[in-house]
Amino acid sequence: MTTQLSLSSDKILAHTEGAVGHVIFNNPERYNAVSLEMWDAVEQALSAFVENDDVRVVVLSGAGGKAFVSGADISKFEKERGSKEAVEHYNAHLKVVYELIENYPKPTIAMINGHCIGGGLNLATCTDFRIASAKSRFAMPAAKLALGYPYDAIRRLVNAVGAGAAKQLMFTAKSIDADKALQLGLVQEVVDEDSLADRITELADNIAGNAPLTIRAMKYIATQVMHRDPTARDFDRCDELVAACFASEDYVEGRTAFMEKRKPDFKGR
Repeated sequence: MTTQLSLSSDKILAHTEGAVGHVIFNNPERYNAVSLEMWDAVEQALSAFVENDDVRVVVLSGAGGKAFVSGADISKFEKERGSKEAVEHYNAHLKVVYELIENYPKPTIAMINGHCIGGGLNLATCTDFRIASAKSRFAMPAAKLALGYPYDAIRRLVNAVGAGAAKQLMFTAKSIDADKALQLGLVQEVVDEDSLADRITELADNIAGNAPLTIRAMKYIATQVMHRDPTARDFDRCDELVAACFASEDYVEGRTAFMEKRKPDFKGR
């Protein structure tokens, strides 16, 4: 069953299919470049999926078959990033959305088909993992535009591919193809374009069928491992989430299903 969400911008589409929530960047004439109003709608969709217990996985993708996200909408720069104050406002707003995705309590997958550039690359590195079509290309062109990139954007790229590869991408501003992205670990799989949607569905359904409390605990702990400030890691919360797994009805169901040689029916409680 598919359920559409009503959002503040028609440049962002969102719907649920079973246990999977989809957020689609719908600005194909500009290679899915993103404006502030689009980021507002993304935040709305993600917040709605957090509140929906039926949604267990979220997939982010781009419409049109040419791009995932190509970064900020340059046509909006004069209005949205034309002054020091406007840049600060834009960056502060963007930081909220990126951190929401990076620390999202449910698994996130970037479905990349085409260009994944600049802010789009930063967005992709906020997700848990990335699956790309063979035609996809990746770039960080800031050095060609004299744009400054903040600490967290560079941290995410370094975490994804390592310092040397990240610096090469940033300093040269050159694009790489999907095979090179796979070699670097920027993406986890590369598939034919015709197979991309089916592969994403297969992965998302696989994850959605596993124990939600266990995945929530593992995701939170993995996020803590990668925390930019090691002293801020919440080990007590990590322990609480692990204990909640063992105290859950799902833990009983998992053991019972294993003994009965059937697929478990996890409820997230």
